[in-house]
Amino acid sequence: MGRVLILNPADDVAIALDDIAAGETPEGLEAAARADVPTGHKVARRGVAQGGLVRRYGQVIGRASRAIAPGDHVHVHNLTVTEDGREAEVGVDATPPAPLSGATFQGVVRPDGRVGTRNYIGVLTSVNCSATVARRIADAFPDASLPPGVDGVVAFTHQGGCGGSSLSSDVTLLQRTLAGYARHPNFHSILIVGLGCEANQIPNWLANGGLQAGSTLRTLTIQEAGGTARAIEAGTAIVRELVEAAATVRRQTVSASHLVVGLQCGGSDGWSGVTANPALGAAVDRLVAQGGSAMLSETPEIWGAEHLLLRRAASKDVADKLRARLAWWRDYADRHQMELNNNPSPGNLKGGLTTILEKSLGAVAKSGSTPLNDVIGYAEPLRAAGLSFMDSPGYDPCSATGQIASGANLIVFTTGRGSVFGAKPAPSIKVASNARLANWMDEDMDVDASPVLSGTSLEAVGQNIFDRMLAVASGEPSKSEALGIGDNEFVPWQVGAYL
Repeated sequence: MGRVLILNPADDVAIALDDIAAGETPEGLEAAARADVPTGHKVARRGVAQGGLVRRYGQVIGRASRAIAPGDHVHVHNLTVTEDGREAEVGVDATPPAPLSGATFQGVVRPDGRVGTRNYIGVLTSVNCSATVARRIADAFPDASLPPGVDGVVAFTHQGGCGGSSLSSDVTLLQRTLAGYARHPNFHSILIVGLGCEANQIPNWLANGGLQAGSTLRTLTIQEAGGTARAIEAGTAIVRELVEAAATVRRQTVSASHLVVGLQCGGSDGWSGVTANPALGAAVDRLVAQGGSAMLSETPEIWGAEHLLLRRAASKDVADKLRARLAWWRDYADRHQMELNNNPSPGNLKGGLTTILEKSLGAVAKSGSTPLNDVIGYAEPLRAAGLSFMDSPGYDPCSATGQIASGANLIVFTTGRGSVFGAKPAPSIKVASNARLANWMDEDMDVDASPVLSGTSLEAVGQNIFDRMLAVASGEPSKSEALGIGDNEFVPWQVGAYL
């Protein structure tokens, strides 16, 4: 393949496959490199005048902030964000995939027909004030002490639930998120622990979420229990009963159509949009063809690539919903004196990504090529099969929390720099974008997507990811699960102020 990669004939830049020293002229470049270009970074194939548009993936990734000569390293010193190149004809690429069948996994079928990939007991908290009690209850049931078939007892604590109006946007979002977890099929049962005087009253959020207490949804408040120690004792006794019942559950063979996969990327690099993300997109296309569902999220990280999703919108209504969420985020950033282009993190920049446009074009590749069937709010229940978009911040734990609340029973997370994210109750599969990461952090990475750079097709790597989805959904631990990661990644979105 040589030492540089040209992704599209229209591109003004090539990507360095290894470190290029100033003065070298790798095959594929017409001029010698005018500066050192690190692996994964961009080198100019041709000159671009100051103010001219710069393309990668055949798409605009920015505007030259100063003249760029052939062989120049193209990065933050000479490339800035632009609004150009994002025109879209709604729905022109909304072509459903040819149906596939036959893919199955060993799922956990609940009495009402919902299908999970794990069999947890969850200890939810209505307010930060009940966090310690919830954790002490969960800590009484270490994994090694649990009977076969019970994946764990996990406490989900947070910083909210009080300090503001009971009708505030944060309480509304928190209630919706908690309700999504309470009804999630990866839980056999739930214990909710509250303080008793908080704004987020348990009866209120249960009613707002259409939930009722019963044999698999128990509640407890510290004040009614008589204090901290008594609440821990009472909660431990309740969970002991729930664990005994959960141990009777057995997995069954079910169709892959029952998979709901949350799509995440974090710690991205210059290869994420070339290997891991498009390979995950190929796996998503296969999943959707099998009747399954996937959720793309992180709204600030589609800014600059939204035209690609609008072209796949199943209807004008879906397109309008997506545009409305992007408009909200633009206003939100303005109100907080921020720019959407400040999203590329220091790690992203070091890995070769320069603008949010470039990052978003790579991030959207995770969603594959199938129609975008719906746009939902943060933690709202999933309504449509196939691909949906769930509004969320670009912060991975917060976004994944919303996806799980919306019904994701599996997470697939791509990374180029080495994110170590894990999630409970939905297991997280990690996909490495490059071979160095896959080898160096092999204890965290489930799939190596780097063979794409040596000629393996995206479809073949996508099939590998899809096979891992089915295996992990059947109960095989992901790398993050084997490390015990996922207890602290419950991060509900907090939008408003505390009063």
